[in-house]
This record gives sequence, C-alpha cells and structure tokens, in this order.
Amino acid sequence: MILHVVATPIGNLGDMSERALEALRSSSLIACEDTRRTWQLLSHFGIPRPEMVSYRQGNEERVSGRVMDAVRAGRVVSLCSDGGYPAISDPGYRLLRRCAQEGVAYDVVPGASAVNVALLASALPTSSFTFRGFPPRGPGAIRNWFAEDADKEHTLILFESPHRVAATLKAALDSLGDREAAVCIELTKMHERVSRGYLSDLVAEFEGAAVKGEVAIVVAGANAKFRRGGEAADGKGGGA
Repeated sequence: MILHVVATPIGNLGDMSERALEALRSSSLIACEDTRRTWQLLSHFGIPRPEMVSYRQGNEERVSGRVMDAVRAGRVVSLCSDGGYPAISDPGYRLLRRCAQEGVAYDVVPGASAVNVALLASALPTSSFTFRGFPPRGPGAIRNWFAEDADKEHTLILFESPHRVAATLKAALDSLGDREAAVCIELTKMHERVSRGYLSDLVAEFEGAAVKGEVAIVVAGANAKFRRGGEAADGKGGGA
C-alpha cells in the first residue's frame, strides 16, 4: 500500500516531471485541493480521469479517513494541491502525519516549489533561510510576527495575497528595518515579475499598485551588508 505525495507545477506546465505524471497515471484515486484544477492538469497531459476527491481546508479530517481506507485497500492513491507541494501552505500535513503515526507508507514525488524559486530569484543569501507561510493579518500581529526574526541572520520567505503586498512590506520595514528584499509575482508564469530593492523602495513601488496573481516575498536576514547604509552588498539590483 502506498500514497504518492505529488508536487505539481506552480505555473509552467513544462515543470511537470515524468515521475509525477506516472504517479498520477497509476492512481485510481486522487485527493486534490480543487478537482477542477487537477482535472485541467490531467487533461493537458492526456491522463484519463480517475476517481477524484476534494481535499481542502475544512474537510481534511473527513477526507483523510477516506484516503487512508483506499490506501489500506491496496489502491494507488495520489495527493496533490493546485500547485507546488501538498502540505506546504496547502492542505496535506494532517494526512501525512496520520500516515506516519499509523505506519502507512507514502513517498514524496519532487517538483516545483515557489519557496525555492522565490529564494533564488531574490538574489539574497541561500545558505540559511526560513519559510513562514502566510503572515497574520492584524497590524500589530504582523509586526510582532516579523519581529520574531528581527535579530536572525537567515533569509525570510513568506507568501502573501496580492492585495496585501504593500501593507506587509510596510510591516516588515517597521519591524526589521530597511533591508534588501524581493517581491516575486506569478513565478514561472507568463507574467512573472521580480522586484528587488530595499524595503522602503518596495513599499513605495507597491503602495496603491494593483497586483494580480500569487506573491512570494523574500527579506534579507539581520546582516549589515543587506541593510540600507550598511556595507555595500554585492549584486544588488533593481526590478527585473
């Protein structure tokens, strides 16, 4: 019995691996965030539609039981999200945890990840980084959230909704100081955009701007080299 945990493209369908395609082709049940989105992916690659079940926030507990029953019954099952890895800021953690606790085997089929793509696109240090998902929404809560990393040297990566980009950059500036950062929009898609600069510059750029698509924000760690007025940083660039 086996469960495939399948990473799917975050935008460019050319990033779909043959191993991921084989996992989906072989599955008699696919648990996915949005069955319509996954069916579009399957159709693009000519994969016949298997049984599909929506596995999303709000029904994880109920559907996890159904998935576990299917795996125990000897069926080949795949878990995927709308893009990237299941369980990384998407549903899936509870199912994987349950598999581990109950001795049910699963394998992770690697693929595209917005976290890694954003980190490399930012041109900020890659030797040590922390991904923190989506920040809280309240002004005080998000400032405190950023403040937890204020004295740490690791690069910080987070996701944000497009209409909150400017507010989140302002909160980062208030809590972390004027550090280098990057705003990565629609990674690997046709309208991919990466804006790099100091937080104050990015706040000015995105204040009042209409942003569409998925957004990842990358912020430098607590190192004078990446702070405005500190040591000169190598390779600093503007928007790209």
